[in-house]
Amino acid sequence: IRAAISTNNQQIPKMLRAATSTAVKRAVLRSSSRGAPSSCAIPGNMSFHASAKREEEATADATLPAESKGGLFGTGLSEWFALPVGIVAAVPLLKLDYYVINEETQLLAVFVAFCVTLYTQGGDAIFNALDQKAVDLLKEHNDAEDKVIETLEQKLVFLKANQNMVNDFNAINEIRAETYVKLNAAGAIKPQHDFKAQVERILNMIAAEEASVTEKTKMGLMTEATASVTQKFSSDKALKKAALDSAIATIKGGKGKAGADPVQAAFVQFFKEKAAVVKASKDDSEEVAQRESMIAKMNSVAKNEGFIFEFDANGKPSML
Repeated sequence: IRAAISTNNQQIPKMLRAATSTAVKRAVLRSSSRGAPSSCAIPGNMSFHASAKREEEATADATLPAESKGGLFGTGLSEWFALPVGIVAAVPLLKLDYYVINEETQLLAVFVAFCVTLYTQGGDAIFNALDQKAVDLLKEHNDAEDKVIETLEQKLVFLKANQNMVNDFNAINEIRAETYVKLNAAGAIKPQHDFKAQVERILNMIAAEEASVTEKTKMGLMTEATASVTQKFSSDKALKKAALDSAIATIKGGKGKAGADPVQAAFVQFFKEKAAVVKASKDDSEEVAQRESMIAKMNSVAKNEGFIFEFDANGKPSML
């Protein structure tokens, strides 16, 4: 009897292990049938990679576990057969004290009840939470990949645009060399054009100054002649009478007794005398003053406008 009891005590743990293993396998199969993503299932061969390959581009199919027949312990029988089998097995086990119910057994029962309750009532919630986290992680990973791909595409466009950079720089260097040659050619001619423009500027200035001096001289002579003739006619009654007779005859359409206008004759006589005085005079101080003033003006213009020449005291130009 003791040998039989000992044998039964050794077989009971083996039976419990087999039943537990079968229950775990069924639980795994049920969890995989809930629609969990392939990354959460337990395939036969597992692999991991950190490359940029997308999950939807994978072509290899994961190895699926063998399908169970279901039922009681995978035998295909209805699970309700476990009830009579358990009753039949429990009565002799408890009666013969093969299985003793103590505090450890009660604690195990409470733990198993907790696990079953958690699995049946909160399993879906836990699964959905973990599945949503996996989906979020996959979305973040895809967004990061999209940004990396976009950056690489922009870099590719930039590199393609810079393929002809060497040719562009060669063309720029050729244009620069041609430009320097043209600038050198123009630089050889430009001083001549500048000198011509400067000479023309001085000549126009001299012509304008001469015209101004001539006009001032004419105005001065006319003023002096008018004053001299007026003073002469004012002091001589005969000239007054002759001028009056000539004016009356001119109004009537005839000529005076002298046959000429005394006023005009007086002006002509004044200019003849003035010319004789100037010709006989050797005083050239006025001309010297005018020439010095003109030279000072020309040197001022040449200095302000950056001419390549200037004038000495005698009015002779000299190159700088």
